[in-house]
Amino acid sequence: MFTGIVEETGTVEQIRPAAKSIELTVRTRVCAPGLKVGSSLAINGCCLTVVKLTRRGPGKLAQFDLLKETWQRTNLQFARPGSQVNLERPLRADGNLGGHFVTGHIDGIGRITRWERVGQDHVLDIAAPPEVMRYVVFKGSMAVDGISLTVAGVQKRAFRIWIIPHTYEVTALRERQVGDAVNLEADLLGKYVEKFIAARGR
Repeated sequence: MFTGIVEETGTVEQIRPAAKSIELTVRTRVCAPGLKVGSSLAINGCCLTVVKLTRRGPGKLAQFDLLKETWQRTNLQFARPGSQVNLERPLRADGNLGGHFVTGHIDGIGRITRWERVGQDHVLDIAAPPEVMRYVVFKGSMAVDGISLTVAGVQKRAFRIWIIPHTYEVTALRERQVGDAVNLEADLLGKYVEKFIAARGR
């Protein structure tokens, strides 16, 4: 379980096809302490398991094995060596819930349709698939590339988010452009409510 509060942006060091998976290696510094083989780490909001750790230069190189399902369902398929990715360690039982509950299970990929500075902030419009839009609520929460954000506007096939300077500066959003893919995870609460109502209707 995560909160959508990004701890750092890591750098993709290597992406390599393996026999049964895609090997993804990311350099981490802030998240490196306490990280070990078997640990979970959210990368662009996708919960992955560390399978290998190497010390090389500052921080650590963490390797992950991505199954085809994960590869095809997330924007990690578009990452390249040098790409910046958002990193967050799991929520501790005694930790602060600064964002909202994020599972690290991506619901779908959205596409940026508008991304520009307006005053001191940035406006971000994202076109999303129907399976994600059904859970989008005005003033509700949405995890975009693992960042806990508040929905500022809702249309039929897209939604809008305002990005404050701090979020822009400390996340990989600063590298994004119109047309880029972003990982989306809708608020878990909405999914449970839908399930309970559907069960009651039956």
